[in-house]
Amino acid sequence: MDGSRILVVDDDADIRTLLSDFLKQHGFAVTAVADGAAMDHVLAAQDFDIAVLDVMMPGEDGLSILRRLSARGGLPVIMLSAIGSDIDRIVGLEMGAEDYLPKPCNPRELLARVRTVLRRHRRQVAETAEPSGRKLRFAGWHVDMTGRLLTDPDNVVVTLTDGEFRLLRAFIDHPRRVLSRDQLLDYSAGNDSESYDRAIDVQVSRLRRKLERSARTEGADELVRTIRNEGYMFTAEVRPA
Repeated sequence: MDGSRILVVDDDADIRTLLSDFLKQHGFAVTAVADGAAMDHVLAAQDFDIAVLDVMMPGEDGLSILRRLSARGGLPVIMLSAIGSDIDRIVGLEMGAEDYLPKPCNPRELLARVRTVLRRHRRQVAETAEPSGRKLRFAGWHVDMTGRLLTDPDNVVVTLTDGEFRLLRAFIDHPRRVLSRDQLLDYSAGNDSESYDRAIDVQVSRLRRKLERSARTEGADELVRTIRNEGYMFTAEVRPA
């Protein structure tokens, strides 16, 4: 997710600096402002991938700003609040916030939440943009991306979990390219996915076993190749069915 653009809106200068510096250290491009007016100014000049928004601010409060952002659509928001009551959290989520953290928050927890929200948002965008009826083939296999149906070279349907299908989609969309574990998390992680490298290794292993067990073509065990110290590569050529 290096280079993703984060907008931090918080009236506390120390918190703005702390969060901005920490997120920048992890590869994000961060713009930090003190209030809604400054936020409107930067939003008019550039786009962002996610906003981190404080609730308690002088002038226009965070919930009012959230309402305006939700009306515009498209920008996921994580709320921060020094109050942290269940009612405030529920109100924020009902108004369109993707997540809600009490202040003071651990920057590492915020980082994890940011990554999770970005992955979820990008997956939703990708699935919404999925062309209707898209069907592909590779190494004798056929996959109906819209129907989420995979059939092997013997025309036998192979059952995949939701996570396995998202992983297969990531490979199919990026064939013959080395994908790091972080990239695979970005491309395939869902709302309930565990956001750490080992989870991807386990998921790849499960998908690979299903491909190996069902295929009869020579070299089928190399459809998903491990690239030492780098990640994984989907080796097959992918074509329209």
